[in-house]
Amino acid sequence: MEYSLLDPLNTHPSYFWRGHFRLVRCNVDKEQTVNIDLSGKTAIVSASTAGIGLAIATGIAASGARTVVNGRKQDAVDRAIEAILKTAPHAQLQGFAGDLGSQDGCDALAKAVPQADILVNNLGVFGPGDIFSTPDDDWARYFEINVMSGVRLTRRYLKGMMERQWGRVVFISSESGLNIPPDMLAYGFSKTAQLSIARGIAKQAAGSGVTVNSVLPGPTLSDGFRSMVEDTAREQGKTVEQVATEFVRAHRSSSIIQRAASTEEVANMVVYVCSPQASATTGAALRVDGGVVDTIA
Repeated sequence: MEYSLLDPLNTHPSYFWRGHFRLVRCNVDKEQTVNIDLSGKTAIVSASTAGIGLAIATGIAASGARTVVNGRKQDAVDRAIEAILKTAPHAQLQGFAGDLGSQDGCDALAKAVPQADILVNNLGVFGPGDIFSTPDDDWARYFEINVMSGVRLTRRYLKGMMERQWGRVVFISSESGLNIPPDMLAYGFSKTAQLSIARGIAKQAAGSGVTVNSVLPGPTLSDGFRSMVEDTAREQGKTVEQVATEFVRAHRSSSIIQRAASTEEVANMVVYVCSPQASATTGAALRVDGGVVDTIA
């Protein structure tokens, strides 16, 4: 099986996925590969019917793990499963339709999937709002969905991972957790909270064979980003990719790659962190931000 998950800008045409998430670079004399095999593992990826979540679920499923695809509506889950199977025809997939931003939704998932080896906490909401315009209810909503969903799911599945002496927990945070945007204050706060929680849980799992990490995307050409710039692209007669690049250069000028990342580029990092090869990486905040955060640490 051979298939492509190139970023939409086609900026890295020498890379593609083959078989068990095999990253191959073709423009060198000797083929360089990283074979990630998650066969026999069960993975849960929350909010995985579109965007970064769908790319993560696709990569993990392509690596051999039985993967639980989650969304709030059954039709969205069904479409996501169909999309994954087009890329990875032999993927083992299970759908779960439910709101994991609630206690009831997390409880229902735990009944449907009692055990997991890999948990990717991707569920999150975002939107504008500064200190003056964000009401108390919005602060509570960001905390409940972006933070507590991951807390509840990790609390449910971590103990089993520790008992089996193997597991991977990944929180999908954001560079906004480090570069707090004043016009998205509650969102930034929730992403910072995820970083501290992940670090603390990693310490609690010390020596158990379970790793807990955060992955911090920067500007990413997800479905949400695309919908945000589609009208502008149409009005200006440009591609979505061109407008996204202009947005990054204007509003995230510290970006070193000077463009939005693809969802697959973010997923590549997550799949690696979930792999056996990443056994010495834990308690880390791993940036896939294109260099937006201007620090060497």
